[in-house]
Amino acid sequence: MKKFSLWCDFIENSFLDYNFLNLLSLGINGATSNPAIFKNAILNSPIYQSKIAALKGKKAKEIYEELAICDIQKAADKLAPLFYQKNDGFISIEIDPRFYDNTALSLGEAKKLYTAIAKENLMIKIPATKASYEVMYELMKNGINVNATLIFSQEQNKQCFEALNQGLIEFRKTNMNLKEKLNTPKAVISIFVSRFDRLLNPKTKEQNRIGILNANLAYNYIINQNEPNIRALFASTGVKGDDLSKDYYIKELLFENSVNTAPLDAIKAFDWKFDFKNPLNNAEIKTQLDQIITEDELKQSCDILLQEGLEQFCIAFEEILKAL
Repeated sequence: MKKFSLWCDFIENSFLDYNFLNLLSLGINGATSNPAIFKNAILNSPIYQSKIAALKGKKAKEIYEELAICDIQKAADKLAPLFYQKNDGFISIEIDPRFYDNTALSLGEAKKLYTAIAKENLMIKIPATKASYEVMYELMKNGINVNATLIFSQEQNKQCFEALNQGLIEFRKTNMNLKEKLNTPKAVISIFVSRFDRLLNPKTKEQNRIGILNANLAYNYIINQNEPNIRALFASTGVKGDDLSKDYYIKELLFENSVNTAPLDAIKAFDWKFDFKNPLNNAEIKTQLDQIITEDELKQSCDILLQEGLEQFCIAFEEILKAL
């Protein structure tokens, strides 16, 4: 039977008690968060105000961590039945995005969050920068689930897989007697999709295709490695504007053994018909990409989008801290 996972790219305290349960009953089997999502929740939802008042006197980052950890633990508990049924059930939290170029700080932050949250179905989100591949390796080696994020280029994709896989190999070496079960670490490589199209649509004749083709190429690499504990996850799958159906990036990337983390409007639009797509092979992808964009333009776009993504998450995080 073909497997495809649809996760919810949203988290907020009261949402987890009501609407999230409805999504789980539909078939959602995981959730993700990021600094922008937490900014939206903490600064705009009244449910956090009494908690913030009770934590007055603490440093802003300590207040943020208490709020975020509480939400992540709640989400982990809601998802735990799925996790123990081996039907995903993961929730992700991102490390302080300002540490993206510092290996030691990133690793320390990741281990701190993992210890504080103390849930088996937690994934630690690590941005795919040169300083972070060693972090991914160390976490997997130590049995900690990883969500490698902000992947745009094929080079990032390959580096993430190699780091995660090497960590997994080391974990298995030191846990020879451990049968393949829940506490073998799992990882996803989060390939961002729609940001390509928002950046490049004004410059190209064929619309809303580059992100999908690039994601398809990254998926092919991951699936061909034949390591079921490391999967492709399609992120940035929201649609801005009215030219596409809200579930466009779910349906176009409905590939076997992949994950899609989608915003609420995309999930609401999805009809839960799993019409699996056959991924294009690499030669077909290259032919199509060459008709739309040059290799240099695509590389430049990957660099721009990575830098923008890092900056956006850093700004969102700073705005949370400033407000607290």
